[in-house]
Amino acid sequence: MRQHYGFLISPTKPHHAQHKGKVENGVHYVQRNFIAGQDFANIVVANQRLRIWVHETAGTREHGTTHQPPLRLFLEHEQAALLPLSAEAFTLCEIRPVKVHPDCHVVVGGSFYSVPYRHVGQMLDAHVGERIVQLFAGQELVASHERSLRPGQWHTRLEHYPASKAAYLERTPERCRAMASKVGPATSQVTETLLAERPLDRLRAVQAILRLEDTVGQRRLEAACARAMYFGDVRYRRIKQILNAALDQEPLPEAVPSFTPRAFAFARPAADFFVSAEGRQR
Repeated sequence: MRQHYGFLISPTKPHHAQHKGKVENGVHYVQRNFIAGQDFANIVVANQRLRIWVHETAGTREHGTTHQPPLRLFLEHEQAALLPLSAEAFTLCEIRPVKVHPDCHVVVGGSFYSVPYRHVGQMLDAHVGERIVQLFAGQELVASHERSLRPGQWHTRLEHYPASKAAYLERTPERCRAMASKVGPATSQVTETLLAERPLDRLRAVQAILRLEDTVGQRRLEAACARAMYFGDVRYRRIKQILNAALDQEPLPEAVPSFTPRAFAFARPAADFFVSAEGRQR
């Protein structure tokens, strides 16, 4: 609230209640001189009576500390220094400490919100409002996102990542399919197999597989994917193991030969096994 309206806070020392005595005296004065013994129909009527009380009673009395009428001091010195109210009303929010993880995200309410990568490993303050989540490093606002409607959602801005990482994350499922098709049919088949199951969960695995091309080249990656497909295990971990063991350079086992089904027939007619109409057995 202080940040929103731009005022100062002058806190008292902990466990020293007497330090705020003058402030409490002002509250008591309003309660005992204005509120006591009155009954208001609604807030509008209360404010109308309060305005009259301020101008005729509280503002014209001699203040116990300044020994001058408060209303006159306000009009002569304080009124000109007042700041205009914010265009938007203050919205109450929850403030909680959060840690920036290596993936440039913080976790708030089970959802993930990105912040600039320079804050990785730092503790930030998350201001969780009804519609907005704001992330502060001290007094600096470093990121702002719409609040998730349900847990598990990701709110990511690519500009929060280093340039190299942002380019990697731009690999959407469609982009990954196009890149895999350029490597070869086996790589394309691995990509389709993974994305067909759980596209959002398997996207990072597909991205990691395609990044292997940068270190081993298209030919080896295609051979490793072909071997992984042959044995029915297309996980990134398995493809990486194939490459590390250079198994992609080994020929695949020969396929199991297919057998042509033989046509079978009975050597004796079925009538030889049944009794004839005359009751004799043949």
